[in-house]
Amino acid sequence: MVRTTLLQRDRITVNEFRCTAEPGDEPFAEQFACHSVSYVRSGSFGCHCRAGFFELVAGSMLVGAPGEEYTCTHEHVSGDVCLSFFLDPELVETIGDRAAVWQVGATPPLPELMVLGELAQTAADGNSDLGLDEIGQILAGRLVELVSDRKAKPLTAGLRDRRRAVEAALWIDDNSHHQIDLDDTAEQAGLSTFHFLRLFSSVLGVTPHQYLVRSRLRHAARLLADDDIAVTDIAYDVGFGDLSNFVRSFHRAAGASPLKFRQASRGDRKIFQERLALQ
Repeated sequence: MVRTTLLQRDRITVNEFRCTAEPGDEPFAEQFACHSVSYVRSGSFGCHCRAGFFELVAGSMLVGAPGEEYTCTHEHVSGDVCLSFFLDPELVETIGDRAAVWQVGATPPLPELMVLGELAQTAADGNSDLGLDEIGQILAGRLVELVSDRKAKPLTAGLRDRRRAVEAALWIDDNSHHQIDLDDTAEQAGLSTFHFLRLFSSVLGVTPHQYLVRSRLRHAARLLADDDIAVTDIAYDVGFGDLSNFVRSFHRAAGASPLKFRQASRGDRKIFQERLALQ
């Protein structure tokens, strides 16, 4: 595990974690000293914690609470990359310190968090005028809003089925710019469409189509923040066949149009000002 500190402030620290563990390696346990939110940028891993067992893929969030122990596994693929925000108690109290939220363990890939995760990565790469501390607070605040009423569902699938779901998710993410459908992904997994749909949803908490659309939105968010490519070109490049559908879907996820999101990544804080908790 390689840990790189990207930002350290009194109220928030941001680290990048690069794990090179492979299937067959011994699982490792860690205990967090403070609240944290970790955005899975790439790869996949499993996590045992008090809330249950979770399979995380690109776009998922690992939610940490102080004193809780987390055991990470790599039973299916090698390694992962996470962008992690560690928050001090005063900041958590400001954002929302309900214990049930911070003990949820993990969230499936949620579009509202994925677009912010990509914006955070853009800032981490030095390509945004927004600060990592700003985006970290926005991301944590949005997380609290989204998971306040969410209850973790126990994961009962066996190792083979979990591997099939994770590998299918990785394939979807790699091919999301193509026109693929449920039959394509089920074929990759070697299952009937009916059984694949049930399996994927039970393991990852979203349907294959939801993950496909959210992967496209995640890639679009990164392109909007990093490049000057026209919005129309981005929509088609990431796999949307219709511009208006892309704009509507992105607005639902980000709370702003693609153009406004791009402006925000370059320092226009208006669309996020209600989520900022700055002194």
